[in-house]
Amino acid sequence: MNVIRFSDLCANGKAQGQRVFIRADLNVPQDDSGAITEDTRVRASVPCIQMALAAGAAVMVTSHLGRPTEGEFKPEDSLAPVAKRLGELLGREVPLIANWVDGVTVAPGQVVLLENCRVNKGEKKNNEDLARKMAALCDIFVNDAFGTAHRAEGTTYGIAQFAPVACAGPLLAAEIDAIQKALAAPKRPLAAIVAGSKVSTKLTILKSLASNVDQLIVGGGIANTFMLAAGLKIGKSLAEPDLIDEAKAVIALMKSRGAEVPIPTDVVTAKTFSADAVATVKKATEVADDDLILDIGPETAAKLAAQLKSAGTIVWNGPVGVFEFAAFENGTKVIAHAIAESSAFSIAGGGDTLAAIAKYGIEKQVGYISTGGGAFLEILEGKTLPAFEILTKRAAG
Repeated sequence: MNVIRFSDLCANGKAQGQRVFIRADLNVPQDDSGAITEDTRVRASVPCIQMALAAGAAVMVTSHLGRPTEGEFKPEDSLAPVAKRLGELLGREVPLIANWVDGVTVAPGQVVLLENCRVNKGEKKNNEDLARKMAALCDIFVNDAFGTAHRAEGTTYGIAQFAPVACAGPLLAAEIDAIQKALAAPKRPLAAIVAGSKVSTKLTILKSLASNVDQLIVGGGIANTFMLAAGLKIGKSLAEPDLIDEAKAVIALMKSRGAEVPIPTDVVTAKTFSADAVATVKKATEVADDDLILDIGPETAAKLAAQLKSAGTIVWNGPVGVFEFAAFENGTKVIAHAIAESSAFSIAGGGDTLAAIAKYGIEKQVGYISTGGGAFLEILEGKTLPAFEILTKRAAG
């Protein structure tokens, strides 16, 4: 995937004195008073802004926040808390500018934050007039927001069509590199862990990966549906019986390539779904009618861990059990530590996956942690993201 990289432009002096428009992902969680409760995305956006400032550019940054109504600005939609936090991280005041579409005044060496871009009429539908106006504000457009790369909006796609130069910021470039390393030219064996409550939400991902990976490890409610497909009983566990044929098709596709979907040989069950439920380890063939399967068993976890340790590349999306409950976290914990100990290049993404990585403290041992939930899933589905598509087109001239 060939894109122009902002780091290269800066290194070659091409950002000096230029008006640089950065689309960042500053969509942070807030409490009822509007205070930021978790600032990872703001911190992740700082290197690109610092790179632009160090290169002598006049810097404009924008992002969406929440789900505002276009054309109707409300105080709770404001990026004011983000401007304050960004200022603290950059060690300088970051002025917040409203009604910026028709013009922004910013000098080289300065940075301003442009108010919530989704308040602008036409942003979501990528209105061409809006895109052209925004493109006229800058000499260089930088997309550094992977979390929105799967959306063709004004600040993610339209502006990139019409800006004099359109390029990828360091965060977006790192995502592109990690995705290519994991999926385009992976070191084999390639193992993918796809877990979650429903097969239906991950079916296209499972089908896409089944034609490429060497091991497709399923977990959570998805594994229960695959157990049904393998002829096992799952009691009253969460599953989608109407998708058994789809699960069988994935198993058959893997088998036809000499690959496999490992079906659990043991599971951890309970009679109720609660943190204090009594956990019982059972053979997968001995699940009772009133059992709920809430985790893979220790034998299955050990087998999967051994496979992961010998993998060349690992893609991880989803915990394999109810890891939030101590009695049902062992499978996810064992898999997390196996990924951490493996010499494989690993890429992980999705909210619950990131929560598991944080819980087990393995951030530094995972090769790449993707910041985009929906965008990461669409990559796994084999889709071309709009932001990648337009940046590739612009790089090709």
